[in-house]
Amino acid sequence: MEQSFHPYLGLWQTDDGQIRHRLLPNGRYDEARGTRESAYQGRYVVSGDHIDYVDDTGFTADGDFGDGSLHHAGMVLRRKP
Repeated sequence: MEQSFHPYLGLWQTDDGQIRHRLLPNGRYDEARGTRESAYQGRYVVSGDHIDYVDDTGFTADGDFGDGSLHHAGMVLRRKP
């Protein structure tokens, strides 16, 4: 499936709003933390319900989508409009 039409695109955030991942249609992400916008940026690849992140410094992380949530690094992020 072409990345730009992937159903997981958009904003995902923790319930307290402190961590926000924006999955962009060009395969890039932008992560905000608290009041710090664009705290981390990089690329991502979704395979099925799994996501792999590589930030612009080379740090890697991953997560899994399920039950309307993104489980990443011990956090639960939910889709926001």
